[in-house]
Amino acid sequence: MRRVISGVNLQSNDFELFSLIPQFEQDLETIDRRWKELQRQMHPDNFAAQGSTSQRLAMQWSVRINEAYKRLKNPLKRASYLCELNNAPIEAENNTAMPPAFLIQQMEWRETLDESIRADQLLSLLETVKSAQETTFKLVGTLIDEKLDYTLAVAQVRKIMFMQSFQDDVENRLDHL
Repeated sequence: MRRVISGVNLQSNDFELFSLIPQFEQDLETIDRRWKELQRQMHPDNFAAQGSTSQRLAMQWSVRINEAYKRLKNPLKRASYLCELNNAPIEAENNTAMPPAFLIQQMEWRETLDESIRADQLLSLLETVKSAQETTFKLVGTLIDEKLDYTLAVAQVRKIMFMQSFQDDVENRLDHL
């Protein structure tokens, strides 16, 4: 039961576990398909006849598979994970420094949010932020997959984290209108 999934173990990284190339760009359907295969293979009910130890280990595998799936499916989590795998930790909780131009952009967006009183204004701001995120995700993909520059990718990932938080604020404000 130790090597139930051929070639991987509980300590394998997410990409190894899902038999994927460790890169930012991923086919989400492939991730979904592989997750279903792994879950089917490791479902604890499949090990009922082998006793409680095997079932417990199958449950650990199932949890591990689900954690990997969540990281691989989410582009922000996937980018962060790739940076960390390549010795470029995000450290968002310890390092909140941002480039001045980005900080000015954040202040302008915040000001627009504070001044917005209609849903159409908030929707316009939301589209602006989503567009900025999309552009930054493309840059992250280039930095990770083509340039292998994980240090520069970290700064962009942290920007996306800020944008995601701001997007949540805009969506919350929309919900209250």
